[in-house]
Amino acid sequence: MTLHLVETVGVPPHRSGAFDHGDVQLADGRVFVAHTATGTVEVIDGERGVHQATVLGCPEASGVLCAQDEAVVFAAARGAGRVRVLDATSNRPLRDVSVGPKPNGLAWDSRRKHLLVADVQDFRARLVDLGTGEIVRETELPGRPRWCAYDPGADRFLVNIREPACVALLTAGTLDRAGRWAVSAAGPHGLDLDLAGARAFVACDGGRVSILDLNNGREIGSVEIAGEPDAIWYNPARARLYVAIGRPGMIDVLDTLGVTRVEQVITEEGAHTTAFDPIRQLLYAFLPRSCSTAVYVERAG
Repeated sequence: MTLHLVETVGVPPHRSGAFDHGDVQLADGRVFVAHTATGTVEVIDGERGVHQATVLGCPEASGVLCAQDEAVVFAAARGAGRVRVLDATSNRPLRDVSVGPKPNGLAWDSRRKHLLVADVQDFRARLVDLGTGEIVRETELPGRPRWCAYDPGADRFLVNIREPACVALLTAGTLDRAGRWAVSAAGPHGLDLDLAGARAFVACDGGRVSILDLNNGREIGSVEIAGEPDAIWYNPARARLYVAIGRPGMIDVLDTLGVTRVEQVITEEGAHTTAFDPIRQLLYAFLPRSCSTAVYVERAG
């Protein structure tokens, strides 16, 4: 299986600067991506392959997360200390929630309708109630947080910490600190979970992806990658992990069964983030220099 370029979708021209985390609303295949350079969220119609909308009001936009069942999109704005909540159907802003000085990592607890927000300035994690828009819990983290994930089986959040290199565990309902798992490579950054296989994939600045057992945090595998990563996505249907690397500008494709790197796809220097649609098997790579989005599909041969 290999990634094949399907098309390239343009976004409005902008000054130099990067995109950040993106996500896909699976019901209709629309893609939302944080655009740090312009302080916006860009919306792409994945099924038609066109740029659909620009949502303003997200200074230093740093992360986007789609809550699928609720049909809302969360967009972290580091430059304003808030999270903007969008209607996933109309792109209309529903509310802005103040969440600390520089919000970045996001994770969604669909059971309680709580959003975890990890802050890269004060090193704290905060829980926001979707219904009220209020912060209901907060706790100190052991270091600078990167990306986060919710583990529904254990009802907890996992938060990558750059230094000390570890994954911090937080109980979902109370945000109590439930321990930490050491990571052997420096600078844990991208994070995704294989829930069926009970594994966590942690992409690290040290040029490796560490694979941890979700039951006990033990490292059960490690794969070298081409450079410092950012966003990663696990594709359970194909047993693939996609690792975006901004320099030199590529996607490393890992086989998660053989735990090997099987492909490298050249993108563009600075293209350090992606979004993945598991239903349509489409991977979106955001290209800052050419103001566009490269769309790939996973095919056999």
